[in-house]
Amino acid sequence: MRILAFLLRLMPILAVGVVLHYVLPQHDIVRIVNTYQERQDLNDWTRIFWSDPSPQSATLVNRDVQFIQAVRKETFLLGFIPRDTTEVMVYRNEDTGWGWPFYFKFDTASLQTEADDLRSTPESPKWAVVTHYGWRNGYLSAFPNAIAIRPVSSPDETIIPWFNIAFFVIVIFLIGMVRAMWFQFRERMIDPAMDAAGDRLDIAQANMDARRSKMRRWFDSWKPKDRR
Repeated sequence: MRILAFLLRLMPILAVGVVLHYVLPQHDIVRIVNTYQERQDLNDWTRIFWSDPSPQSATLVNRDVQFIQAVRKETFLLGFIPRDTTEVMVYRNEDTGWGWPFYFKFDTASLQTEADDLRSTPESPKWAVVTHYGWRNGYLSAFPNAIAIRPVSSPDETIIPWFNIAFFVIVIFLIGMVRAMWFQFRERMIDPAMDAAGDRLDIAQANMDARRSKMRRWFDSWKPKDRR
Protein backbone atom coordinates (compact mmCIF):
# COMPACT_ATOMS: atom_id res chain seq x y z
CA MET A 1 0.00 0.00 0.00
CA ARG A 2 2.86 2.37 0.73
CA ILE A 3 4.29 1.79 -2.73
CA LEU A 4 0.88 2.40 -4.32
CA ALA A 5 0.41 5.60 -2.31
CA PHE A 6 3.89 6.76 -3.32
CA LEU A 7 3.17 6.10 -6.99
CA LEU A 8 -0.14 7.95 -6.80
CA ARG A 9 1.65 10.94 -5.33
CA LEU A 10 4.46 10.69 -7.87
CA MET A 11 2.24 10.55 -10.96
CA PRO A 12 1.01 14.21 -10.80
CA ILE A 13 4.60 15.38 -10.28
CA LEU A 14 5.76 13.39 -13.30
CA ALA A 15 2.85 14.72 -15.37
CA VAL A 16 3.74 18.32 -14.52
CA GLY A 17 7.41 17.59 -15.24
CA VAL A 18 6.58 16.17 -18.69
CA VAL A 19 4.46 19.21 -19.58
CA LEU A 20 7.16 21.63 -18.42
CA HIS A 21 9.83 19.73 -20.35
CA TYR A 22 7.72 20.10 -23.49
CA VAL A 23 6.72 23.77 -23.19
CA LEU A 24 9.75 25.42 -21.56
CA PRO A 25 12.36 26.87 -23.97
CA GLN A 26 15.42 24.81 -24.81
CA HIS A 27 18.58 25.89 -26.62
CA ASP A 28 20.57 23.94 -29.20
CA ILE A 29 23.86 24.89 -30.86
CA VAL A 30 23.44 23.90 -34.50
CA ARG A 31 24.78 24.27 -38.02
CA ILE A 32 21.89 24.84 -40.41
CA VAL A 33 22.17 22.77 -43.58
CA ASN A 34 18.82 23.34 -45.30
CA THR A 35 15.33 24.80 -45.07
CA TYR A 36 12.23 23.57 -46.90
CA GLN A 37 8.45 23.55 -46.89
CA GLU A 38 6.27 20.45 -46.81
CA ARG A 39 2.55 19.73 -46.61
CA GLN A 40 1.61 17.86 -43.43
CA ASP A 41 -1.52 15.83 -42.71
CA LEU A 42 -3.26 16.85 -39.47
CA ASN A 43 -6.17 14.43 -39.40
CA ASP A 44 -5.20 12.22 -36.43
CA TRP A 45 -4.34 12.57 -32.74
CA THR A 46 -0.73 13.66 -33.51
CA ARG A 47 -2.24 17.07 -34.35
CA ILE A 48 -1.49 18.01 -30.74
CA PHE A 49 2.21 18.28 -31.68
CA TRP A 50 1.49 20.99 -34.26
CA SER A 51 0.64 24.62 -33.70
CA ASP A 52 -2.86 25.96 -34.13
CA PRO A 53 -2.18 29.64 -34.78
CA SER A 54 -5.52 30.66 -36.32
CA PRO A 55 -9.18 29.63 -35.99
CA GLN A 56 -9.28 28.70 -39.69
CA SER A 57 -6.54 26.09 -39.27
CA ALA A 58 -8.70 24.12 -36.82
CA THR A 59 -10.84 22.92 -39.74
CA LEU A 60 -7.94 21.97 -42.03
CA VAL A 61 -6.76 18.38 -42.32
CA ASN A 62 -3.43 19.43 -43.85
CA ARG A 63 -1.32 22.55 -44.36
CA ASP A 64 2.12 23.67 -45.49
CA VAL A 65 4.74 23.75 -42.73
CA GLN A 66 8.23 25.21 -42.93
CA PHE A 67 11.16 23.16 -41.62
CA ILE A 68 14.78 23.82 -40.68
CA GLN A 69 17.31 21.01 -41.07
CA ALA A 70 20.41 21.24 -38.90
CA VAL A 71 23.34 19.39 -37.40
CA ARG A 72 23.20 19.77 -33.63
CA LYS A 73 25.95 19.55 -31.07
CA GLU A 74 25.09 16.75 -28.67
CA THR A 75 24.93 17.61 -24.99
CA PHE A 76 24.60 15.90 -21.66
CA LEU A 77 23.59 16.93 -18.14
CA LEU A 78 20.23 18.30 -19.30
CA GLY A 79 21.78 20.11 -22.24
CA PHE A 80 24.13 22.34 -20.25
CA ILE A 81 27.44 20.78 -21.33
CA PRO A 82 28.17 20.25 -25.06
CA ARG A 83 29.99 17.17 -26.33
CA ASP A 84 32.31 16.79 -29.30
CA THR A 85 29.81 14.72 -31.29
CA THR A 86 26.93 15.89 -33.46
CA GLU A 87 23.54 14.58 -34.55
CA VAL A 88 20.93 15.61 -37.09
CA MET A 89 17.90 17.59 -36.00
CA VAL A 90 14.85 18.92 -37.83
CA TYR A 91 12.81 21.83 -36.46
CA ARG A 92 9.42 23.01 -37.60
CA ASN A 93 8.85 26.73 -37.96
CA GLU A 94 5.26 27.63 -37.06
CA ASP A 95 3.61 30.63 -35.47
CA THR A 96 2.11 30.02 -32.06
CA GLY A 97 -0.05 33.15 -32.20
CA TRP A 98 -2.04 33.70 -29.04
CA GLY A 99 -2.37 29.99 -28.34
CA TRP A 100 -0.64 27.48 -26.09
CA PRO A 101 2.22 27.51 -25.29
CA PHE A 102 2.32 31.29 -24.87
CA TYR A 103 5.35 32.28 -26.94
CA PHE A 104 3.34 34.79 -29.00
CA LYS A 105 5.34 33.96 -32.12
CA PHE A 106 4.17 35.72 -35.29
CA ASP A 107 7.43 35.96 -37.28
CA THR A 108 7.65 32.60 -39.03
CA ALA A 109 8.68 34.18 -42.37
CA SER A 110 11.41 36.29 -40.75
CA LEU A 111 12.75 33.30 -38.83
CA GLN A 112 12.88 31.22 -42.00
CA THR A 113 14.86 34.00 -43.70
CA GLU A 114 17.33 34.11 -40.80
CA ALA A 115 17.73 30.35 -41.04
CA ASP A 116 18.35 30.58 -44.81
CA ASP A 117 21.02 33.21 -44.20
CA LEU A 118 22.82 30.96 -41.69
CA ARG A 119 23.05 27.88 -43.92
CA SER A 120 26.61 26.59 -44.21
CA THR A 121 28.78 23.62 -45.12
CA PRO A 122 31.09 21.47 -42.99
CA GLU A 123 34.11 23.12 -44.67
CA SER A 124 32.96 26.61 -43.73
CA PRO A 125 30.54 26.19 -40.81
CA LYS A 126 28.31 28.85 -39.32
CA TRP A 127 27.02 28.05 -35.86
CA ALA A 128 23.79 29.31 -34.34
CA VAL A 129 21.70 28.88 -31.23
CA VAL A 130 18.16 27.70 -31.91
CA THR A 131 15.67 28.36 -29.14
CA HIS A 132 12.76 25.93 -29.35
CA TYR A 133 10.15 23.99 -27.42
CA GLY A 134 8.77 20.50 -27.96
CA TRP A 135 10.23 17.10 -28.75
CA ARG A 136 11.63 15.29 -31.77
CA ASN A 137 10.04 11.90 -32.30
CA GLY A 138 10.35 10.19 -35.65
CA TYR A 139 7.67 7.60 -34.93
CA LEU A 140 5.04 10.27 -34.17
CA SER A 141 6.34 12.76 -36.77
CA ALA A 142 6.78 15.29 -33.95
CA PHE A 143 9.21 18.17 -34.41
CA PRO A 144 10.31 20.86 -31.95
CA ASN A 145 9.13 24.34 -32.91
CA ALA A 146 11.91 26.88 -33.45
CA ILE A 147 11.20 30.17 -31.68
CA ALA A 148 14.38 32.15 -32.31
CA ILE A 149 17.76 31.84 -34.03
CA ARG A 150 20.90 33.80 -33.32
CA PRO A 151 24.44 33.31 -34.68
CA VAL A 152 27.33 32.42 -32.37
CA SER A 153 31.04 32.44 -33.03
CA SER A 154 31.79 28.95 -31.72
CA PRO A 155 30.05 25.60 -31.25
CA ASP A 156 31.34 25.64 -27.67
CA GLU A 157 29.24 28.67 -26.75
CA THR A 158 28.02 28.58 -23.14
CA ILE A 159 24.26 28.88 -22.89
CA ILE A 160 22.64 29.89 -19.62
CA PRO A 161 18.86 29.27 -19.60
CA TRP A 162 17.94 32.45 -17.75
CA PHE A 163 14.22 32.14 -18.43
CA ASN A 164 14.02 28.60 -17.04
CA ILE A 165 16.08 29.58 -14.01
CA ALA A 166 13.82 32.57 -13.33
CA PHE A 167 10.73 30.43 -13.92
CA PHE A 168 11.72 27.78 -11.37
CA VAL A 169 12.87 30.42 -8.86
CA ILE A 170 9.46 32.12 -9.11
CA VAL A 171 7.62 28.77 -8.88
CA ILE A 172 9.62 27.73 -5.80
CA PHE A 173 9.00 31.17 -4.25
CA LEU A 174 5.25 30.94 -4.90
CA ILE A 175 5.10 27.39 -3.53
CA GLY A 176 6.93 28.57 -0.41
CA MET A 177 4.51 31.49 -0.01
CA VAL A 178 1.44 29.30 -0.43
CA ARG A 179 2.88 26.76 2.01
CA ALA A 180 3.62 29.46 4.60
CA MET A 181 0.14 30.97 4.16
CA TRP A 182 -1.44 27.54 4.58
CA PHE A 183 0.51 26.85 7.79
CA GLN A 184 -0.42 30.29 9.11
CA PHE A 185 -4.08 29.79 8.22
CA ARG A 186 -4.09 26.35 9.85
CA GLU A 187 -2.39 27.70 12.97
CA ARG A 188 -4.81 30.63 13.33
CA MET A 189 -8.07 29.08 12.15
CA ILE A 190 -8.08 25.31 11.82
CA ASP A 191 -6.02 24.27 14.86
CA PRO A 192 -8.03 26.46 17.33
CA ALA A 193 -11.28 25.20 15.80
CA MET A 194 -10.10 21.60 16.09
CA ASP A 195 -8.98 22.20 19.71
CA ALA A 196 -12.33 23.78 20.55
CA ALA A 197 -14.18 20.90 18.89
CA GLY A 198 -12.03 18.45 20.85
CA ASP A 199 -12.77 20.26 24.10
CA ARG A 200 -16.50 20.21 23.37
CA LEU A 201 -16.28 16.52 22.55
CA ASP A 202 -14.47 15.83 25.83
CA ILE A 203 -17.11 17.78 27.78
CA ALA A 204 -19.92 15.94 26.00
CA GLN A 205 -18.21 12.60 26.69
CA ALA A 206 -17.77 13.51 30.34
CA ASN A 207 -21.45 14.51 30.61
CA MET A 208 -22.48 11.28 28.92
CA ASP A 209 -20.35 9.26 31.34
CA ALA A 210 -21.88 11.13 34.28
CA ARG A 211 -25.39 10.44 33.03
CA ARG A 212 -24.58 6.77 32.50
CA SER A 213 -23.15 6.53 35.97
CA LYS A 214 -26.24 8.22 37.40
CA MET A 215 -28.56 5.91 35.46
CA ARG A 216 -26.57 2.88 36.60
CA ARG A 217 -26.86 3.94 40.24
CA TRP A 218 -30.60 4.49 39.77
CA PHE A 219 -31.05 1.00 38.26
CA ASP A 220 -28.92 -0.46 41.02
CA SER A 221 -31.22 1.14 43.60
CA TRP A 222 -34.08 -1.05 42.36
CA LYS A 223 -32.13 -4.26 42.70
CA PRO A 224 -32.34 -6.36 45.83
CA LYS A 225 -29.59 -5.62 48.26
CA ASP A 226 -28.08 -9.06 47.87
CA ARG A 227 -27.70 -8.51 44.08
CA ARG A 228 -26.20 -5.06 44.17
